[in-house]
Amino acid sequence: MSEICSFFKTFLEMEGAVTEPADPDGLDVIAPPALQKSLEIPEMISLGFGAESPEGAHVVTLESDWMERVEKTIDTRGRSSRIILNTTADAPSPPERVLEQMMVLNNATFRFSKVVPAWTRYWIVTLCYTAISDEKREGMLNLGINLSNGGIVETHLKEMIGKIMESDFQMEQNLPDDIQLPGLWKNTRLQHMLQQSSPVLVHHQLDKFLNSMRQRQERDLARVFEYHLSLRDESIRQLALLKQKNSLTERQQSDQKRHQQRLETITREHRAKIQDIRQKYDISIECRMEQMLELVMPVQRFQFIILRRKGKRSVSLDWNPLIRKLDQPPCDYGYHKGPQRSVCDDRLHLLPPEGYAACIQCDKVFCRACDPQCPKCKK
Repeated sequence: MSEICSFFKTFLEMEGAVTEPADPDGLDVIAPPALQKSLEIPEMISLGFGAESPEGAHVVTLESDWMERVEKTIDTRGRSSRIILNTTADAPSPPERVLEQMMVLNNATFRFSKVVPAWTRYWIVTLCYTAISDEKREGMLNLGINLSNGGIVETHLKEMIGKIMESDFQMEQNLPDDIQLPGLWKNTRLQHMLQQSSPVLVHHQLDKFLNSMRQRQERDLARVFEYHLSLRDESIRQLALLKQKNSLTERQQSDQKRHQQRLETITREHRAKIQDIRQKYDISIECRMEQMLELVMPVQRFQFIILRRKGKRSVSLDWNPLIRKLDQPPCDYGYHKGPQRSVCDDRLHLLPPEGYAACIQCDKVFCRACDPQCPKCKK
């Protein structure tokens, strides 16, 4: 049984249908009234999922409208879920060394305070993206957010999801008593976080596709340039020959004017072709949130103080006992995958290197979290 056939068998039975395998790679289905209405099918139907389907079966593929019917039937079910995971592990030792490996400050220092047991919420968000240019690409990616400090969990997220799927840990139905959890985020804060981080993650996923598209664009631009350059060189050569003559006949004067007009036409056509190529390879990317898993679990919380000149800021990072690793540091501007952070002078924002860099116009270094535009040149 193929994967898509197995998926439809599980889906239909969850919706109350009776299914029977049919060779080769098919299903005979008896659907209840509600499912008949949502999928727009009769009470008894035969479905086929492979190149060789049962005779008279309705062929189901990923590209057919059957997937849209399934989405309509499921509606918002399965969009969100919650897991309470009760696992314990001692913090790694020495904690100072562990923190130094994950927290690299370019222009500041930090002082380790202590490690305390705590609980946190992780939101594991599933995003679907569609990129359309001269070709189309679709895909999915996962993004984890620690609600205690706003840190992005991406580097070790795949390992984290794998550990959850293994179910080697104790799953709880209810939270233990006297547990303090970070508050739930408002939708606006979540949307802002996704707008900051998803472009970086999607472009990373599409890296090969974008490089291939860029190469094709450069090849087309070079071909158009060489073609119009050859036409321009020929007209310039003809004009140079005419200029060598002391006096021009009426016909030669007409040829001279024609070649000058042709040069102007070639320039216009070249600009138009460049614009057409740029429009052809323009890319639009749509990214939408499909699912969210809330993971509630205990952690070991590393508390430390960031020191920048006379300023101080208390920060915490959570050590995840599920994967036995420290979470990535939070970012107050954009998204940065590595451990390096810079700290601004005014509010001690934690920033990626590009978030605390010089202005390209006036070379003034400024914090992008404090000022969206350069405070000096306003650009």
